[in-house]
Amino acid sequence: MPTLFEPLSFKRGPALKNRFMLAPLTNQQSHADGTLGEDEFRWLVMRAEGGFGLAMTCAASVQAGGLGFPGQLGAHDDRHIPGLTRLAGALRSHGAHAVVQLHHAGMRSPEKLIGKAPLCPSDNPETKARGMTLSEIQRTGEDFIAAARRCEQAGFDGVELHGAHGYLLCQFLSPETNRRDDQYGGSLENRSRLLFEIVDGVRSACGPDFSLGVRLSPERFGLKLEEIATVAQRLMREDRIDYLDMSLWDVFKEPEAAEHKGRSLLSFFTGLDRGNVRLGAAGKIISGETCASAMGASLDFVVIGRSAILHHDFPKQVAANSAFRPQAQPVTRDYLHAEGVSDSFAVYLRNFQGFVAD
Repeated sequence: MPTLFEPLSFKRGPALKNRFMLAPLTNQQSHADGTLGEDEFRWLVMRAEGGFGLAMTCAASVQAGGLGFPGQLGAHDDRHIPGLTRLAGALRSHGAHAVVQLHHAGMRSPEKLIGKAPLCPSDNPETKARGMTLSEIQRTGEDFIAAARRCEQAGFDGVELHGAHGYLLCQFLSPETNRRDDQYGGSLENRSRLLFEIVDGVRSACGPDFSLGVRLSPERFGLKLEEIATVAQRLMREDRIDYLDMSLWDVFKEPEAAEHKGRSLLSFFTGLDRGNVRLGAAGKIISGETCASAMGASLDFVVIGRSAILHHDFPKQVAANSAFRPQAQPVTRDYLHAEGVSDSFAVYLRNFQGFVAD
């Protein structure tokens, strides 16, 4: 079993110095036009300084009409390149594999934020989202690819495609939100078509040493566990990506669906044939012990969210003490400020009950 502090090679791009990946965390710390904010820069660079082998940005927009939240980092326009260049250089200077997560919120784009009805695979009365035309789907795929090229131009080591948590690529995968009857709907092959077209497009448009990951979630949002496992296996078998980042909410739990109980949710993915693709997961991996347990369940790396907010140097803390546990919550704003969390990020963190003290 590899340890948390062994390097991890990818087929493309530089190896990770350890097995700690910074989760892509919504933080609302950039400017309204998507240009890099100073608070976002400080937040991310502190995590690279703190020892994360892979430092990933928050979900970064690929279209102005696909924003998911205020203060979102942008990768959809050339004006974003200078800030991305500065960020990539700083992250890499601390030895981190620097990655931008590429994102389109789809029907979860707030109309008030984007100034028009959001887009979705099919009309969605609940969110007032409009079903996309074929040309809009194809344009969106092209915009993901163009954003990846900008990130490569800026000096990042790679990008991750956000296919989880009910955002656009996840909406295409879900038979609940995707009720199309063309080549992008119906069968799983059709519902996953956009994802695979983007994977192929990034591989063709970017250099041979540019890493590519995909984030998937296997439950909620109308998803079917067995279908997401099929998509994951195809991604690994086709060998076009370098790592798969599974967002499980709890790495150690059983599936929610009754027919899949009796084994861990994670085992549906660790049991797949990985080939050259590395596998990691997020979900209640918060301490030195849970990191070790997750690695013991056959992961190649661990994805750290909550504890990375609480401790910018979480990997170094675990290196010094294998039983390290994070600061008890709730924490004060002053505590968060010392860890590089701005006021806007602290306000957002109030959405998570018991995290920030009143």
